Amino acid sequence: MSVLVNKDSKIIVQGFTGSEGTFHAEQMIEYGTNIVGGVTPGKGGQEHLGKPVYNTVEEAVEMAGADTSIIFVPPAFAADAIMESASAGIKVIITITEGIPVADMVKASDFIKDKDCTLIGPNCPGVITPEEAKVGIMPGFVFKKGKVGIVSKSGTLTYEASDQVVRQGLGISTAIGIGGDPIIGTTTKSAVEMLINDPETECVVMIGEIGGQLEAEAARWYKESGSTKPIVGFIAGETAPAGRTMGHAGAIVGGSDDTAQAKKAIMRECGIHVVDSPAEIGIKVKEVVM
Repeated sequence: MSVLVNKDSKIIVQGFTGSEGTFHAEQMIEYGTNIVGGVTPGKGGQEHLGKPVYNTVEEAVEMAGADTSIIFVPPAFAADAIMESASAGIKVIITITEGIPVADMVKASDFIKDKDCTLIGPNCPGVITPEEAKVGIMPGFVFKKGKVGIVSKSGTLTYEASDQVVRQGLGISTAIGIGGDPIIGTTTKSAVEMLINDPETECVVMIGEIGGQLEAEAARWYKESGSTKPIVGFIAGETAPAGRTMGHAGAIVGGSDDTAQAKKAIMRECGIHVVDSPAEIGIKVKEVVM
């Protein structure tokens, strides 16, 4: 089993014919992902990369049965693309676009609240269920199938953690890059909950960073859940100066609880196996699952 995406997902690419959409759609198709088409307004009826192009998401849902979308639409139009997907009945909306204005994301976030969909991102690397579906920009060769789930705010640390897990002779069930913006669709807690509830995920790696309370919320939920599945945690940004945005738009220490030290303390209190260096993730995972 997996969460969010699998070999049966019917995926469309919004911004299909643009340079980013084209490049990453090619990679996804090559990986074996079930891309059923793409959306570029005004180019409906054409074919691109051997797949049909639709004018709207609604058309793609009606004609190709699409249930998952990946968005490569420029920042100024990306929130509209999210809302269009939600309105058309897409169940999983993965938004890669970086730099979407916060006011736009407030609107999109509010719009999808009563819709039956899950938004991943924006400003994220996507989601991968190894050997089934790569719906994102991650290097597919790093991931091997297995029973360790990954939730990460950082794209590069998602790949790093996966590589380490694989090098320890283990593999990945699903890796979810939730994105590092101040307003994201799926929180750390929600993603961790999905993987804890997945019967084929035996251990979860939770990678966070300074800023916000997402990791603390996830840790407290984990403690309250009473789950016996181990979680290995890491927080990036230990040496970041207070008050300065680091890397991600959401990675800014706003108070004493937003620091790496404070988050790690909360995580440890809640029973999470915290490592102090990303280089220790794979070893710690092997230790807790063996």
